[in-house]
Amino acid sequence: MKPLYWTVQGGCLLFASELKALRVHPSWSAPLDVEAADAMLRFSYIPGPATIYRDVFKLPPGSVLRACLGREPSIAPYWTLLSAVQRGVAGRFSGSVPEATDRLDHLLRDVVSRRMVADVPLGAFLSGGIDSSVVVAQMQAASMVPVRTFSIGFHESGYDEAVHAKAVARHLGTDHTEFYLDAVAAMAVIPKLPAMFDEPFGDSSQIPTFLVAEMTRRHVTVALSGDGGDELFGGYPRYQTVDTIWRKLRGMPGWSRRGLGALLRAIPADRWDTILRAVPWKGKPARPGEKVHRVARMLDARTADEFYQMVMTQREAQSGLVPAAKGAIGLGLNETLATVLPDFVERMQCFDTMTYLAEDIMAKVDRTTMAVSLEAREPLLDHRLVEFAWTLPKQYKFANGQGKWLLRQVLFRYVTPELVERPKMGFSIPIDEWLRGALREWAEDLLDEQRLRADGLLASSKVRRLWSEHQAGVRNHSTILWNLLMLQAWRRYYHV
Repeated sequence: MKPLYWTVQGGCLLFASELKALRVHPSWSAPLDVEAADAMLRFSYIPGPATIYRDVFKLPPGSVLRACLGREPSIAPYWTLLSAVQRGVAGRFSGSVPEATDRLDHLLRDVVSRRMVADVPLGAFLSGGIDSSVVVAQMQAASMVPVRTFSIGFHESGYDEAVHAKAVARHLGTDHTEFYLDAVAAMAVIPKLPAMFDEPFGDSSQIPTFLVAEMTRRHVTVALSGDGGDELFGGYPRYQTVDTIWRKLRGMPGWSRRGLGALLRAIPADRWDTILRAVPWKGKPARPGEKVHRVARMLDARTADEFYQMVMTQREAQSGLVPAAKGAIGLGLNETLATVLPDFVERMQCFDTMTYLAEDIMAKVDRTTMAVSLEAREPLLDHRLVEFAWTLPKQYKFANGQGKWLLRQVLFRYVTPELVERPKMGFSIPIDEWLRGALREWAEDLLDEQRLRADGLLASSKVRRLWSEHQAGVRNHSTILWNLLMLQAWRRYYHV
């Protein structure tokens, strides 16, 4: 949940919770790592233990670093997710549904109550989704006064969840505050991002996360969040979608899969949105066309795990955007995972917890809240709750085409299903539209062709092609473009 960076420079062991603290030490000497820059473009973050600087590292989660004079530092884990998963699989919960619901309800009440202990004002982030709603429901059940809740909305209807958060808050009786974000407010945050994140970070939801943290800090000093529920209880629609697609594709010849991918990509994403709008699809994402294109690019995978890693990778970034890089930094697929978890869906959950949750979600929440001196607490990542979740059989997480089945049963003790039952939207922003509008001038400056050529890190012609296609509306390249922009903004800020 919290970072620790370390390096050995000039015979000194340097360590800090922020990279910028290491940079000011007289012994500091660390060039940009082109492999890390390449990895950031592919994944939107830099997978640990690497950092953007060569020979500077992140301490892995749940680990201790020991340093002794005259020896290389050693790192050893004190808790690992894989061990918790192994114990959970070996001792699966065998009780009834009511027993499982009671136990999860009790455990949630305990982990939330423990994180409500504070001698400063306390509140919670509320998106109106399952995870944040169950945390807030437990908080309100344990509180004698209305809990302070905070949410952020968008004027673009396809991205706005604030109306749902407000309905949940009204039902639970919380003291609710909301803030509506537009491109002008986003633009004011962008110059702060390089200093806030210390190294390039491409998850564009960093902007609304910062703004909701900034708003929250005006009222409270501690805020509880619902992060972790998607990974633990199977909340991402992609788990079942990817599993279903792979089951259908694995028997097809490679040439046939590649041909299908080309066919799917030939239809523009917005056309897919129109086509699929009329298709009854439970849990359908708000913008299914981009999902179709993303899956279409993954059809040459050889195994299920390779297929999922491709799903989680920006394909455009694999086409030599950083010519000097060899793609040496990956997501680190654990070869023993398939032995521990034969079920593909459970492997995706575990893989996400070890990578995306730790390196993207938690980094985003920590950096944005710390930037405004707000303490974020994560009750769903209590190790006891994590360990219990991994004892649950798959059918307690997935039922009737939905994930988080057991978590929903607990939540429905506090709110009515119609308040929270809707397709998952995530915490995304309309960056594709903004890059063609309010953010275009700023982005054009960072991606100026002459500067790219003079700089030499990025393949200028490929970057400009992505930019031109996006501006013309031929393709939505907003994710890879945002990664490129965050890399370039960081380099300009730190003169790297």
